[in-house]
Amino acid sequence: MQDAFTGKITRIQGRALPDADSRAALQHDHERRLEALARLGAAAAECDLRADSDRDLFVLEEDEVSLLEAAGDPWAALGQAIREWRALLPLRRLEDFGFLAAAENPLEEANPRLRRIGGGVEAWAFASEADGSVYKFYLPREEKRIGSVFGFHPGEETALRAEARLGDYRGLLEKLLLIHALGGMATEVVAVTPEGIVVAKQALGEPLPQGDDMSQSLPPGLIEIPSRFVRANRDHPRLLFFGGRAWLVADLHARNFVRCVDGGLRVIDLVAAPWPEMSTASQSLIADWLARVRHDPCASVLPGASDDEL
Repeated sequence: MQDAFTGKITRIQGRALPDADSRAALQHDHERRLEALARLGAAAAECDLRADSDRDLFVLEEDEVSLLEAAGDPWAALGQAIREWRALLPLRRLEDFGFLAAAENPLEEANPRLRRIGGGVEAWAFASEADGSVYKFYLPREEKRIGSVFGFHPGEETALRAEARLGDYRGLLEKLLLIHALGGMATEVVAVTPEGIVVAKQALGEPLPQGDDMSQSLPPGLIEIPSRFVRANRDHPRLLFFGGRAWLVADLHARNFVRCVDGGLRVIDLVAAPWPEMSTASQSLIADWLARVRHDPCASVLPGASDDEL
């Protein structure tokens, strides 16, 4: 299949859910993209290019260093890193998606090819008039930040307090990978615009009634966190082990789920961040629980004791 806007091969179309092989390929793409971003950041640092935000790396064009590549490394290595990055996340204009370039706020103007179906602080969602596929436009905000991640602070009634805050581009890519890894709605990262807007694509599902209780419908693989360890300002904070590390995942309310064509519920959005291992290393109770719950999701706070007895 060809994507209607980029002409690239796509594994997502309309309401259809990708098969297992396609899902595996999409997850591989997410992982390769994060690896390429890390290599690009390292190559830029070798050239002493001090970006004040990872947005500056996200929108680098291939010809940014072409005149300097002949000087050899490290500039040649940076040029190669940019080309690898652009192959995995191409630059596209908003006009490529049917928006009016001359408009003051293009996403707010009528678009004959995309129909707005929702959105919030992080992103605006549109359905393709061609096949119904959902395109999400993640908008950069102040100080070149984008999306949301958790920041951690010492708590008063709990060991840690987790608060959602403005995120960065790497955090957005990690969020989309985690949605996919949780068996959520398969997600393609389609493009980034010169303005730093990230475009992602998902299959279309039916929204749930706002306020539905999701506590018994959360994706498998999520572990309930003892209340004494962390308090988060988003719904249903859970622990997830993925990619060799622990993550805090939350914001799992009804509006972030849809019912799919196969009748199943799938998460389409969340807020996440790597668990702050450095800040909990000195707290032996948390460190011990993390080590045990990695192998036994039902592990209690204290070895050999039921949490109900504590």
